[in-house]
Amino acid sequence: MERTLYIEPFSGVAGDMFLSALCALTEAYPLIESLPEKLGLPDGKIEFQELNKNGIVCTHIKIVDTGANHHSHSHQDHAHHHGNHRHLSDIVSLIENGRISENAKRIAKEIFTIIGESESRIHGIPIETIHFHEVSGVDSILDIVGCAVLIDQLEITRSYCDPICVGSGSVQTQHGLLPVPAPATADILRGMPTFKGDETGERCTPTGAAILKFLAPRFESCPLPATRIAYGPGQKTFRAANVLRLSLCESDAAEPGNDRIWVIETNIDDMSPEELGCDFQDALLAAGAVDVVLTPAQMKKGRPAVSLSALAPEPVRERVIDFILENTSSIGLRYYSARRRVLQRRKIEIDTELGTLLAKETIRPSGRKTVKAEYESLKALAQKHSLSLAETRRLLDERSS
Repeated sequence: MERTLYIEPFSGVAGDMFLSALCALTEAYPLIESLPEKLGLPDGKIEFQELNKNGIVCTHIKIVDTGANHHSHSHQDHAHHHGNHRHLSDIVSLIENGRISENAKRIAKEIFTIIGESESRIHGIPIETIHFHEVSGVDSILDIVGCAVLIDQLEITRSYCDPICVGSGSVQTQHGLLPVPAPATADILRGMPTFKGDETGERCTPTGAAILKFLAPRFESCPLPATRIAYGPGQKTFRAANVLRLSLCESDAAEPGNDRIWVIETNIDDMSPEELGCDFQDALLAAGAVDVVLTPAQMKKGRPAVSLSALAPEPVRERVIDFILENTSSIGLRYYSARRRVLQRRKIEIDTELGTLLAKETIRPSGRKTVKAEYESLKALAQKHSLSLAETRRLLDERSS
């Protein structure tokens, strides 16, 4: 069963919103409550608050820095004393020593590295010497590690996301007053579709952006039905509901005969038929397409054209798209997901007086079986006996009746 996460950050996204939504999706509240102890962070306290955001009642996970043991002189507490001045190595060490799964540790370290690399680019300082300010406190550490633990638990295979609301105006940081989105946030979000929204204020934080970047979502509508939906509220109040919506979507591809397929289409009006002939189609099938159809079409101004349509499974979709764009004159195409029902079938060998014939046996919904000879096998028998295809097929039909 494939598990997909659909992210809707229409009111922005922050680490606490992600943590709250993921926790609601997994119902893992006791696990998150025990996280400070698992990470050796006695100064972190987890509080659960029920918030009403424009009629959406959801649980917000608030992390409070109690200041416990800040003045202790042990090595571990010395790191706490530095609070908002931890280096990446301090945070990595804290994660490595935590009592969480190895995969959760990997995810958490990758998210922090995304932020560290961004800070390094912005400030022109090697990542090893960067002081984490906004994201090195107890709250940000628990937000990110908590999200890592829950992402690991969900076993997400892919994710989709809507464009991200980043807000506008300015925000006060350790470095002073900065524009929204903050430089680190803008850097992390490079390549992702964003919009400012109609209200001022910071709507996407570096932590939220880094979690999004780790998930590497496709920015398109999720083609799968949602099986579970959860909301993660932000503490700020805007006119629009300040919530992050996450949907867990599961594929029914495991059901026999049912799967999803990608339909890839383009119209071509400036290539000769020979260029789209057998060699091109064989190569397209070799690239992973499971079917290719060429349909005559008439484009604007009466130009004759060919409509090319290919079917491709999810794992090879991009490879098939790249092949079409590399090997045709098309400068753009469209693709969309479709449901497909495939009848149960198998290849069989039939002993005939002319020789062994390869065929495909298909089971119809009623249970009735139908058999169709494979073209290449039929052609080989015809050539072997110096017969036409039509004559070979007729002889086989007569002798099987």
